[in-house]
Amino acid sequence: MIIDPRLLEPIADRAWPARETAALGGWRLKASDGWSRRINACWPLDEPGRPADEAIDAVEAFYAARGAPACFKLADGAAVPANLAEHLTARGYRPAHETLVMTGATTGDADEAVTLSATPDPAFEAVFLASAAGNAAEARERLDALGRIPAPAFFGRMDIDGQTAALGAAAVEGDWAGIFGMRTLPGHRRKGLARRILGALLDMAEGQGARRAYLQVEADNAPAIALYSGLGFAPAYCYRYWAVGA
Repeated sequence: MIIDPRLLEPIADRAWPARETAALGGWRLKASDGWSRRINACWPLDEPGRPADEAIDAVEAFYAARGAPACFKLADGAAVPANLAEHLTARGYRPAHETLVMTGATTGDADEAVTLSATPDPAFEAVFLASAAGNAAEARERLDALGRIPAPAFFGRMDIDGQTAALGAAAVEGDWAGIFGMRTLPGHRRKGLARRILGALLDMAEGQGARRAYLQVEADNAPAIALYSGLGFAPAYCYRYWAVGA
């Protein structure tokens, strides 16, 4: 199934809210604490209402006022104007952090071992923060974003021997469900827990009317891509973050 990124990118934008947002015509500026690039970047999804270089100037001023470098999230086939990458390149911006968007059907299975809630419960929050791999500030920023996901949203966790071992979340908008925050603690990997979490989230999303699901995974994360491919997800398009000196 061919997926138009111009349809999916606005949905993905709304599903992962930043602490602060602003609009520059059809460009969406997102700012948080500076860790998660998706909520600390400009998403150029439609015409900015002014020449490209003037729009870039305005974006740079927006982030400079917040003590942050400007960053642009350019999705294949969705960035507006179409030659934006040329303008950014001329100003010293370079692409990095290639990310793959994968899509699949909301075909999952309910699982009694997966606890689902409409908001992150204390156990979910504690394990999400504990899985920070040394960066507690980034984990807190991502957890705050999860808490801002508009309803209907679902947060799933699995407990093993009384301890939460795996997590995941879903955001539903119309026909689409976005999958976020998938985490499995190191001691519980390769046990199929992520597969079960995802299956339960997809089943719940289907019950809310979603027929398709999307997720983002770093392009060099072969194990995660293999997991999602095995569950019927296929690559749809890529995006990259453009920053000076990236």
